[in-house]
Amino acid sequence: MRRPAAGLLAGYVHGDSWLHRTPLWAKFAGVVAAGAASFVLLDWRASCAALGAVVLAWLSAGLGVRRLAASWRLVLPLAVVLFAFQWWQQGPAAAGRIVANLLLCFVAAGLLTATVPLQDLLDAVASLARPFRRLGADPERFALAIAIMVRSIPVLAGSFAEVGDAARARGLERSVRARTVPVVLAAVAYARRTGDALAARGLGDD
Repeated sequence: MRRPAAGLLAGYVHGDSWLHRTPLWAKFAGVVAAGAASFVLLDWRASCAALGAVVLAWLSAGLGVRRLAASWRLVLPLAVVLFAFQWWQQGPAAAGRIVANLLLCFVAAGLLTATVPLQDLLDAVASLARPFRRLGADPERFALAIAIMVRSIPVLAGSFAEVGDAARARGLERSVRARTVPVVLAAVAYARRTGDALAARGLGDD
């Protein structure tokens, strides 16, 4: 049975917190600021303070410790590998700053998707892309691509968790092949199903 994906980007969480009521433009600005922090914050203590602030915002908005913890379990292996590599290359201070900035962007994006309904988010993305229509861009298709990406995250996260459970049950938890090949195959199958569904609705036509 497929377990539900409870990741940061898994979808909108109904609520009436201060963060839910914050205007969408302010949330967009916050995500952009979090991305810019990767280049501006050059001290690991400042990066950790910023990360602590967005985690506090997450908890104060009532979005759930369980969802936050589940997301960190998914990103933790990447963070550990990145931290170890950066420690080896640049030392512990730089490693801590880089990993904290990565998690800062991750949690900030999660705050956006958890407090804004997907349709409202897509409408805003389409509106931002409309000035590029004169250059040949299609704002609606751009928003559709974003929607497919967001909806794919919990599916792929669920596949990753299921494959990990299956590998552990067979005593292959240390096998890279057993933990990655099924996930890749599942991702390809999901992409093909999504492409077939779009083509059946004429969304793949010029």
